[in-house]
Amino acid sequence: MWLAAMWGSISGSAVLLGAIISLYFSIPKKIIGDIMAFGTGVLIGAASYELLGEAVNDGGLTPTTIGFVSGAVIFTIFDYAISKKGGSDRKRSGQKAVGGGGLAIFIGTIMDAVPESIIIGASLLEQQTVSFLLVIAIFISNIPEGLSSTYGMKNSGYSRRKILLLWFAVVAISTLGAWGGYILLNGASEHLMSGIAAFAGGGIIAMVASSMMPEAYEDSGPITGLMAALGLLVSLMLDRIS
Repeated sequence: MWLAAMWGSISGSAVLLGAIISLYFSIPKKIIGDIMAFGTGVLIGAASYELLGEAVNDGGLTPTTIGFVSGAVIFTIFDYAISKKGGSDRKRSGQKAVGGGGLAIFIGTIMDAVPESIIIGASLLEQQTVSFLLVIAIFISNIPEGLSSTYGMKNSGYSRRKILLLWFAVVAISTLGAWGGYILLNGASEHLMSGIAAFAGGGIIAMVASSMMPEAYEDSGPITGLMAALGLLVSLMLDRIS
């Protein structure tokens, strides 16, 4: 149980790390774009190998399909609502990250973090060890989110203290999400676990396609494809050795 909370905290702490870097250092846009592009590849691999592949093997195609489509649809609906409120640029790393709603940016980040942390906790139930591939993928993708979201909050008038408090809240919510995933899903059927894993996978793929990849290309240019491909290769390697 406490192990689940620890890994949820580690994955969520990446947004805090990104926020601290954004507050105290100046990072070139291209480097952030490269990191984000690499993270998209790792996330696609994690969603494919750790979530969808395992879901099909354990629960079959039907619960996996239902969960995957539901996750993608629900993420898209919430993403659209958050975007209309000013949180559309929460993953942007440059001058365009000045979205008008600091609170909307924060809520959008929570929307990304909760299903990821829940599935980290649930992975401990099945494997008795955390999915390192999933933790690494989430951690890498959360760093540029912390960087860009902090920039957006600063431009919304948030103080440094308030920004740090909000990101500490994200870490706490990620910790509770992983802990809750472990506790609430203990004893759940394989079909339910498969549906939940696929649900998280659908949300991740929708997030990658709608925000991370286009915005990585905006900062990194044509090398985005190469970085994403390398990320996917690393994801495969981690899946093989884990």
